[in-house]
Amino acid sequence: MLRFFGRNSAFNQNQNSAFFIDGNDLVLLDCPMSSFLKIKNTGLERLSEEYCKTQGMSKSSVEKIYVLITHTHGDHVGGIGMLIFYSEFVFHIPVCIIAPSEAVRKDIEYLLDSIEGCQKDSYELDIASNINKWDLSSVMTSHVETLKNKCFGYMLNIRGTKIIYTGDTNTLAPFKDLADENTILYTESSAFNSGVHLYIDDNIELLKSLTDRGTSVYIMHLDDEEYILNKIKDSRIKTAVLFEENNDKGETKMNNAEKQLEDIFTISDLLYKDMSNGVKGDHSAIFEHITDLGRTLVNADRASFWKWDKASHTLWTTAATNSEKIVIPDDKGLVAKALSLGQVIVTNDPYNDPNFNAEVDKKTGYVTKSILTMPVDNIKGEFIGAYQVINKMDDDGKFDIERDCKKLSLVAAICGLALESDVFLEESHTDRLTRLKNRMGFFNDFESTYSKVLAENRKISLFICDIDKFKRVNDTYGHNAGDEVLRDVAGILLKNCKMGDGMYRWGGEEFIMIMVDTDINECAAKAEELRLLVEDTPSVYEGTIINHTLSFGVSSFDPAKTIEENISDADAKLYTAKETGRNKVVV
Repeated sequence: MLRFFGRNSAFNQNQNSAFFIDGNDLVLLDCPMSSFLKIKNTGLERLSEEYCKTQGMSKSSVEKIYVLITHTHGDHVGGIGMLIFYSEFVFHIPVCIIAPSEAVRKDIEYLLDSIEGCQKDSYELDIASNINKWDLSSVMTSHVETLKNKCFGYMLNIRGTKIIYTGDTNTLAPFKDLADENTILYTESSAFNSGVHLYIDDNIELLKSLTDRGTSVYIMHLDDEEYILNKIKDSRIKTAVLFEENNDKGETKMNNAEKQLEDIFTISDLLYKDMSNGVKGDHSAIFEHITDLGRTLVNADRASFWKWDKASHTLWTTAATNSEKIVIPDDKGLVAKALSLGQVIVTNDPYNDPNFNAEVDKKTGYVTKSILTMPVDNIKGEFIGAYQVINKMDDDGKFDIERDCKKLSLVAAICGLALESDVFLEESHTDRLTRLKNRMGFFNDFESTYSKVLAENRKISLFICDIDKFKRVNDTYGHNAGDEVLRDVAGILLKNCKMGDGMYRWGGEEFIMIMVDTDINECAAKAEELRLLVEDTPSVYEGTIINHTLSFGVSSFDPAKTIEENISDADAKLYTAKETGRNKVVV
């Protein structure tokens, strides 16, 4: 979103300074002399053209320049005087200097008053709170003692994207709670513990945690780029994106290609390490890395891999870069269309495409400009999901169906193989008749989830239940009717299982429910609730009403005992319920 004239520290040739173009406005965040020279050498027309290409925007001409000042250190304001002078006499367009506070405004006014060519009628000077653009607001932070209460960052909204720009600072405290899953954070990072800049060793874990919750983190003001790149190489943190000043487009493309290749190698390395270390115990890490690889290959802003749950008629993803889990119906949207037609769908004008669902954009403020959706199949040729990339970030901002599909074909194939393996594993953990998890699924969940709950000294309670006189159902109405009863009872149990709990078919007509953070009395109350529901909800098979009841045995999970011993405790209570009349809960 922001492009940087430089992302290095004060005495480097490429001093830290960023910009963006919005409509006919060029907006600079600080203006050292190095940035003024790059604007002068590039020219406003080419600057606008190159920026708009990277953002998928129509080319626009600059009619006004804004400069947002973070503080008055020379490496941030050294080029303002020349910018004002040059803009008036060469560009013939106005410049508006925006200070973060009244105190800083007065310092800038004093600074500019003595510079020839910067008479007060040759520029505008205002404070951020008076600017009715970009939802602009300044955020006070700390930097050096001599500029106490005069150092700031900014919050902006640029074409629907929330931006936080910290400026020079030695703390993330004013900014970290402002960043959420729909935020791009630009923050400085130093290889040295000077006390006036953010020390990378002290802040790397916090920055990683921000990326884990969906914030896009870009670092700037780098004083030792090699050291800092080494620190972030196994993370989703990225360096601020530089504006290519070089007029040799061939060289620029080569530099971009080399960077892209390095990004691909980095993702591949992360993928290999996660697979080797068994991260997450399933293929979720593979999906995350492969999804990010596809995004990198076609230079897209976002990417997602959608899994098709044909049983529930839904499409869902947990591998969407910059996004949480999303579930949508499988009969609407571009993913559904790609799967129904069995072909790649590209739209470079989504808001005028009847198949595009703009609800997510309305909720998040994100602006979708282009989408490519590629269906994914298994080795039988059956479609099982789809790979999607959003917002092409180079050329004209549009996806090319032939060129980009070639780049994504391997990614889609690997996702398909991983998903097919996941489906096979899931099927082996699932009871085919009731669609509840089976005994194998129970032990897998206990190892991956419930054992961690116990390790945190949290409570687990469980009950085991049994359909009363189930053999009589099979003998009287037939095994198909018995299967219908099993499905109905399982459906009632599963429907009333809250998030975090687990319902399993233990075998035959027996079911187990694991309840997390629940004491034995709460578990017994849930069992009684379910007992009444099952009693009041008969099954109907071929017009015949079949009444049924459940008996329950409830116990608390004792971490000192094995899983089998704990189940045996609950099973003993169930046996008591069966022997003392059935259709009851025994604690």
